[in-house]
Amino acid sequence: MPNNRLGKGLEALIRPRDESLSAGTNKINIDDISPNPNQPRQQFEEEALQELAASIKQKGILTPITVLEKSGNYILIAGERRLRAAKLAGLSEIPAYVIEVENDAEMMEMALIENIQRENLNPIEEAEAYAVLNSKYGLSQDSVAKSVGKNRATIANSLRLLNLPSKIKESIKIGQISAGHGRAILMMKTTRAMEKLWHQIIKQNLSVRGAETFAKSYLSVKSADSQRKIDIDPRIKHLEDELISALGTKVKLTYKKGSGKIIVDYFSDDDFERIFSLLTGNIDI
Repeated sequence: MPNNRLGKGLEALIRPRDESLSAGTNKINIDDISPNPNQPRQQFEEEALQELAASIKQKGILTPITVLEKSGNYILIAGERRLRAAKLAGLSEIPAYVIEVENDAEMMEMALIENIQRENLNPIEEAEAYAVLNSKYGLSQDSVAKSVGKNRATIANSLRLLNLPSKIKESIKIGQISAGHGRAILMMKTTRAMEKLWHQIIKQNLSVRGAETFAKSYLSVKSADSQRKIDIDPRIKHLEDELISALGTKVKLTYKKGSGKIIVDYFSDDDFERIFSLLTGNIDI
C-alpha cells in the first residue's frame, strides 16, 4: 500500500479527467454509483437528509463526492449523505472526484479519513472503522494513527469503547453520553458495574469528571470491602450499598445499639459540591 499518499487528504489521490470542470471533478450519473461496502458511517438522520436535499435544490452540490471507478461503474468512497440527498432532490447527475486506490483497505482508509475530517462519525462508528482496519486489513494501531492523522493513544482509547456493553455503545451513538463517559465506565470492569455507572450518569447528569470520581470511589469501596476482616450485618451492608449508589462515592456506615456514624468521602471540591447538592434536596433514596 502506498502509505506516502495516505493521511494527506483526497487531493493526493484525485485523478483529473475533464479540464472543463474543476480539477479532478466529473459529472457522473447517480445510477452508476454503488454504495461503499466499507462505509464507516452507519447512521443517517432522515430530517437532516431532507434539509440537505432542500439546500441542494436551491444551490446545488458545493462539495463533490469521491468515487472509485471500477469496470465502467463507480463505487462511492466518501459523500454518502450528499449522494442520498441528491437522490431525494431528484438529481440525475452529481459532481465527483474520481480517485485511484489499490485495494479495499486503502478504500476504507480514504472513507474514514474523509468522514473524520468532516466530523461526520459518532465515536462508536469511528472506533468500529479503526477496528476493521486493524483486524480485517491487518493495519497496526500505529499505521491507522498515521493514516488518519491522529496519535496512537487516541486510536487505542477509541478502540477501547468497543468493549462496552451494547446498550452503552448505543447510548454513545445517539449522543446520550459522551466517549469520555464511556472511558470512565470502562473503569468499572464488570458488565453489571458498568451498567450501574451508566444509569448514574444519566440519572444524575454526571460530568465525565464526576463519572470518573464515581468509578474510583466504587472501586475503592470494593477494595476496602475485600480487606475487611470482620463480618458486617447484611442489613447494614445493604444500606451502605444504597448510599454508595445514591451518592456516587465511598460511604461507610457503622451502627451499634441505636447510634453510629455515616462517613461520606469526597475527592475534590467539585465532588463535594455534587454530594452536598444531593444531600440537601436532589437525592431520592
